[in-house]
Amino acid sequence: MAQPKEIAVEFRDVTYCPTQQPLVSNLNFAVRRGEALIFLGRSGSGKTTTMKLINRLLTPTAGEVRVEGVPTSEWNPIKLRRRIGYVIQETGLFPHFTVERNVGLVPSLEGWKPKQIKTRVYELLHLLGLDPEQFAHRYPHELSGGQRQRVGVARALAADPPVMLMDEPFGALDPITRLEIQREFRRLQEQLGKTVIYVTHDIQEAFTLASRIGLMHGGKLVVLGTPAEFLQSENPEARAFLQCLQAIEQTRNTAIKDEQ
Repeated sequence: MAQPKEIAVEFRDVTYCPTQQPLVSNLNFAVRRGEALIFLGRSGSGKTTTMKLINRLLTPTAGEVRVEGVPTSEWNPIKLRRRIGYVIQETGLFPHFTVERNVGLVPSLEGWKPKQIKTRVYELLHLLGLDPEQFAHRYPHELSGGQRQRVGVARALAADPPVMLMDEPFGALDPITRLEIQREFRRLQEQLGKTVIYVTHDIQEAFTLASRIGLMHGGKLVVLGTPAEFLQSENPEARAFLQCLQAIEQTRNTAIKDEQ
């Protein structure tokens, strides 16, 4: 069992019920520092609601969410969100800001000196495969979808937050670019040791990125385990997702045979 100092985020009997029907209920789990926990599930299963409870975009109706050992209800919301990087599907870049200004936004709000911000921005662009001399002064509309997504990741990392939340960040990309960025992000996560909590409905993506997979269904966490443990799960919803994975593999193998 993880010790308290090893836990980055913890849910204790958390329910969120803004109306008569709870969106998530009785969530109990802990996210260890440095791990990549992927929330997998169908649309409406409660994945994004769970994520928004972490950075206090939503507040539990019952129970307690803890970040770095402190209940989110006791955090200043602004300070909490600056401790947590947040990446969404459409990146949320400010269109009238350059890449450099977008990436440096949170450090500037934190009072970093201009030279320190520029050094950090250039470091992150290099890290994400974007030449600063070529990209720092461009605007979002001058970038491809994949480049914008990389800038979104750089912005989330800029103030060196210990936790990153990612809500289907690569879903709008074409398959080739998506796979490239998934691989790049996995390398980054292993290199930087960030705690990452990631939402997806794509089981291939979950198996590519996860150290553990949490399967959401009907607002409940029905499976939580490593990819190897997930493969062995007898839960009906887990089996349904694994059948999708098998179907993809069968289609790929059939296509390869047809080519031979």
